Parts: sequence; C-alpha cells; structure tokens
Amino acid sequence: MRDVQSEPDHRNVYLHRVGVKGVSYPIVVLDRTNGVQRTVASVNMYVDLPENFRGTHMSRFIEVLNEYHLEVNPKKIKDMLGRLKEVLNAKRAVLEVSFPYFILKKAPVSQTESFLKYDCAFEAEIFDSQFHFETIVEVPIHTLCPCSKEISERGAHNQRAVCKVTYVSSEMVWIEEIIEIVESSASAPIFTLLKRVDEKFVTEHAYDNPKFVEDVARDVALRLKEHGKIKWYRVEVESFESIHLHNAYACVVSDEVF
Repeated sequence: MRDVQSEPDHRNVYLHRVGVKGVSYPIVVLDRTNGVQRTVASVNMYVDLPENFRGTHMSRFIEVLNEYHLEVNPKKIKDMLGRLKEVLNAKRAVLEVSFPYFILKKAPVSQTESFLKYDCAFEAEIFDSQFHFETIVEVPIHTLCPCSKEISERGAHNQRAVCKVTYVSSEMVWIEEIIEIVESSASAPIFTLLKRVDEKFVTEHAYDNPKFVEDVARDVALRLKEHGKIKWYRVEVESFESIHLHNAYACVVSDEVF
C-alpha cells in the first residue's frame, strides 16, 4: 500500500510541531487523600517533521498513547516521549495533558461537604536527550479590593479570581500542596456549597483580608520560593472584576531559567 505521508516533499519547510490534539483519554492521577484519582484528560501530542517528509503518521501517536496508558509520572512520560521520537523518527516530542482534578472540601462552619474542581495540566518535552516537565494548577479564589475597602463606608467590591501556578520541581509535589499555598494567599478560598453561616464567615473573612492581584501573586511566589522542592515557577493571578468591564492581572516568574 502506498505510504503517502513518507513521500518526499520539495518545499524545504521544517515543521516544528505536527501531531494530534484534543484526544479524550482516561488517566489516573496521584491523590494525596485517596491514593489515586481517575479522571478524563484532553491530550495533545506532537513531534517535529523534517523538511524532506510530506507528513507524519497520525495513527502512531494513538498507538504509543495506548501502549503506555498515559500513566502520569515524569519517568513514564519521558519513556513515552522517547518512544514517540523512535517510532516517528523525530528529534523532538511534546505531550500536553489537561484534566479536571476534584477535591472534597468542607464548608468552614457547617462542615458541609462538596467537590470543587481544579483545572490542572502536565506539559512535557524531550529534545535530543534533554527532558523538561512542567505541572500547571489553576486555583479559583476570592479577592476583595483593599482600595475599595479603604474608600467605601459600606462594604468593598469583591469577586472570584483564578491563580495559575506553573512549576518545575526537583521531586514530586502534591497538587494539594499548591492549592493550599494559593488558597491561603487569597482573601478567601472558594467553595461549591455554602450554607448561610458559611457565607457569613467567608464574606467577613475576605473583608478582613483584602488582597490586590499583586498581593496574591507576591504571596504565592514567596511561599513557592520557600518550598524546597520547587525549582522554577510562574504565578499568574486574574481577577474577574465585579465593577469593571475588564479583568485585573498580575504575574511573577522565578529567577531560575529553564
């Protein structure tokens, strides 16, 4: 059968990434409380393509994915990317895995339990023998504006925000650790289910703990810097402003370069 993808191409254009995107795939993620958590990921897989090849073999991406069952730990992912390079004759292989992660949280006063979703991701790349692995955790939070509190006689504007932490670690760091750092750096954490006594507590807690997005970004960065296992980080905080038709944003990146 004719192998069209492997036919020579004469346009002399190197492609940095070719592959498959948006593959829904069941995965198992380490869970600090329960050992593991089963969830469904959206997977992107790429390799580079030399200028002399017309196309890549898309089916081989899925074959390698099935071969490794996407066991989420750096060692297995490094092996899988090495396998991708081998079967597709590439110099570079990239994997992006995004997934929802759920934690059962208790409301602060009533202790009512409900699940809260955190959007997480792993991004990995191998080029020649160099391997790079990042973890991304997005944490929904509550911010209350210090300036609004200062100038207002009654209340202050407050809103949901999200803090996105991207990091490289020297060893495994629990997703829950990052979540705890972020939530403790916000005006207040977010909950899925709150009774009236909980709403009162959260509202008053946020009022007593006003934070700009700049405050949250700096506080999270300082905690990550002191962590001990975090080699590099990027902290992004975006506040979905309640009285402005725009969002507020702050970002800090650690000094180390990867």
